[in-house]
Amino acid sequence: MNNEIKVGIIGVSADRGWASVAHIPALNALPEYKLSAISNRNRDAAEKAGTTYNVPHVFETIDDLVNSPDVDLVVVTVKVPHHKELVDAALNAGKNVFCEWPLGNGLEEAEEMLQLANSKGLYGAVGLQSRAVPAINYVRDLVAQGYVGEVLSTSMIGSGIFYGAFIEQASAWAMDARNGAGMIYSTFANSVDALCYTLGEFTELNATAVNRRTETRVIETGEVIPMDVFDQIAVTGILENKAVATIHFRGGMSKGTNFFWEINGTKGDLVITANGGHPGVFELTIKGSQGEKALEILTVPSSYYKVKMDTIQGPAYNVAENYARLASDLIHGTHLSANFEDAVVRHRMIHAIEKAAKTGTRQVYNYQPSFSDQLK
Repeated sequence: MNNEIKVGIIGVSADRGWASVAHIPALNALPEYKLSAISNRNRDAAEKAGTTYNVPHVFETIDDLVNSPDVDLVVVTVKVPHHKELVDAALNAGKNVFCEWPLGNGLEEAEEMLQLANSKGLYGAVGLQSRAVPAINYVRDLVAQGYVGEVLSTSMIGSGIFYGAFIEQASAWAMDARNGAGMIYSTFANSVDALCYTLGEFTELNATAVNRRTETRVIETGEVIPMDVFDQIAVTGILENKAVATIHFRGGMSKGTNFFWEINGTKGDLVITANGGHPGVFELTIKGSQGEKALEILTVPSSYYKVKMDTIQGPAYNVAENYARLASDLIHGTHLSANFEDAVVRHRMIHAIEKAAKTGTRQVYNYQPSFSDQLK
């Protein structure tokens, strides 16, 4: 891999979408990358986006983009049901891949994509950008350095942002559980990924996951549409370090608590808060206390920021932090960004939660991708 990584993005529109809001600003802020190609099945939309973002190569077909010699890294930003088809095409063309989270429409697809990437000797990254957030990495290091002592327990409560009384038209497709993009995959999974990245994975868990709201209203049109994804998810379990973990996510936004995460230990406590239930999108505040001292705000040291704050703002910032880590992985062979193995670990956790909720039985499971799946 050269020091300039040429990127081709599948699924770009000129005026909307996560690629436009987050991926393109993130890539443009980093000198390691060059946005060299985009594709959209709508030729007019593709050409408009190419002009808007000054991209040299605009493709109408996926095959043309993944086989282009001007693309080193294929980025997949389309709806989840199309992820596997596009990721497989890129891997079979010999290209490294960055796929938005969730990796697959369910555990089986994610495992198959991981197996294909490994068989091809290619790198697969995934958009679990919460673990790239500077504040999360600071909390992780504080825990590792003994700030709270031995971790005894952790509690997290959050809002789903969507999956409540209202939904934007662009996200209405995610209200159908068959599309693999409900709250359990989006805000919940990104938040719990930060927890597990910091404290370790679940080794056993109980869960309640239900669909309390059966419909939601599209903001732009007022249309009421069915919603069959979970909008209430509660999990209790044991982590690798034997700490007790409790998590509760509720659909929509709350007038009370929208994100609160507490880590309790033998020597101290950490409290992380935000205005919304996604640590990879909303700004985090960290407070800490040791011994008998009151909680005080802990400022994240500047060394944790790989991307200059004055070059990019908003939801694209943490995506840029994830891309900065991915650049190191591709160029220097590190493992700083979330990859396909990490994605399968998270899919395994979700699968365990779904099974626990469905059967009412506690799940003790192997989460590592190297293990055979005991939940099928």
